[in-house]
Amino acid sequence: MKTLVLILATALAAPAARATPNVGTPAPAFAVRDADGKPVSLAALHGKTVVLEWTNNGCPFVGHMYASGVMQGLQRKAAAEGVVWLTIVSSAPGQQGYLTPAEVGSWKARVGAAPAEVLLDPSGALGHLYDARTTPDMFVIDGAGRLVYAGAIDDTPSTNPADPRAAKNYVALALEDLKAGRPISPAVTKSYGCSVKYR
Repeated sequence: MKTLVLILATALAAPAARATPNVGTPAPAFAVRDADGKPVSLAALHGKTVVLEWTNNGCPFVGHMYASGVMQGLQRKAAAEGVVWLTIVSSAPGQQGYLTPAEVGSWKARVGAAPAEVLLDPSGALGHLYDARTTPDMFVIDGAGRLVYAGAIDDTPSTNPADPRAAKNYVALALEDLKAGRPISPAVTKSYGCSVKYR
């Protein structure tokens, strides 16, 4: 799938106060615009499984996932199975992990990232909509638009690049359960990593 660099434009159905989305309920809707101004929305992805990955290229917990090759492997496997993987950068300007549209390509090339799309969220609107708190923070949305998984990438809160290969990967398990029509277990875990660098 052609990679689009997306810039957050609006967040639809945003709650008045920050609230945690509930697994088993409709995922918070959002709309974004790509670098050419083309609108892209969660609604337009209806019928597809969607993964949201919050990232920060300066966070060691993110770094070890990419250094291990596990994150990129998951992204490529997801794409091969028709899953839309959205990597989101909610770091504000001047904060760790902030990327401009022009910097996204070099970051992807450097780490070998392979998401379907990269969403830039410098205002933090999308991050707050999902109550993303750490990098990486992971969410899985099914084809009906329901949030079916929220939490950590795996069960090993480490910065050692050797650990992700041996860890229990919650996102991989959630995608396998979803594909097989099984209840997702676990559906909620406690995320770990660096705090999202909001304004």
